[in-house]
Amino acid sequence: MTDTVPVSESGGPEDLEQAAAVFAGVRPRLFGIAYRMLGSVTEAEDLVQDAWLRWQSCDRTTVDNPAAFLATVTTRLAINAAQSARVRRETYIGPWLPDPVDTGADPHLGAERGEALEFAVLLLLEKLSPTERAAYVLREAFDYPYRQIADIIQLNEAAVRQLVSRARKHVLAERRTPVTRAEQRRLLTAFVTAARSGDLTALEELFAADVTSYSDGGGARGASRIPVVGASRVAKYVRAFANRFWAGVDVAWASTNGQTSALLRRDGEVFAVLTVNASAQGIDQVLWMMNPAKITAVSAAG
Repeated sequence: MTDTVPVSESGGPEDLEQAAAVFAGVRPRLFGIAYRMLGSVTEAEDLVQDAWLRWQSCDRTTVDNPAAFLATVTTRLAINAAQSARVRRETYIGPWLPDPVDTGADPHLGAERGEALEFAVLLLLEKLSPTERAAYVLREAFDYPYRQIADIIQLNEAAVRQLVSRARKHVLAERRTPVTRAEQRRLLTAFVTAARSGDLTALEELFAADVTSYSDGGGARGASRIPVVGASRVAKYVRAFANRFWAGVDVAWASTNGQTSALLRRDGEVFAVLTVNASAQGIDQVLWMMNPAKITAVSAAG
């Protein structure tokens, strides 16, 4: 792809076809930006569609660098969308978790690096302002130069450096050093085994002392509406529903957000996506994603 986009003088079908080809080339990156900003597959898809409509209708003869132009449009739309999403989540029923995305084919989801993709980091980024989040995502995941980020979010370069630095410190301060992907999968597998059997001792041995279990059901039946905290409490909570929850469940494994998740199926349908975040202390978070509207992308992939 070249930086300059030649267009037909007629602005007819040939021009639109070329515009579509250019957009398709950068679409994975645009989705990657939007998803990291919003934590929602549906909202990210809608935002990317909005960016396409703007690209379709703009005067493309004035655009020297389509990729930069589209990244700017997408990021600015995402900043606005993140502000309204935060308001909506205040009325969300129960804990809100990011939508799982299938990273089996694209482990970095359109980015230079897989940063700001794991569930633990996305949850921490929810505490940042939309502009801070945008600066962090563009720098850490996509490796944009500070000067370009400044142009995108309409701040000076010094302010952008400060935003990224502050966001990094926030993530590092609140997140323990994660285990390797192989160890994360081992712990998840062990957790599923212990949870199915309701083995209280085995569960407690897997957990960090301050482990938290989050169930995102959006009001769906069977999902806890408050987080459960503490190794003993979480172990007893998991054992309490073991018999009815795991009856007739088949487990498959998938790569979601750069880590292993368990796809839980009953009667051939995925009804939950389960994963764990872990550190040297053990499993820090158990994430039960059960909102049917939020697991469709992974359900289809699995």
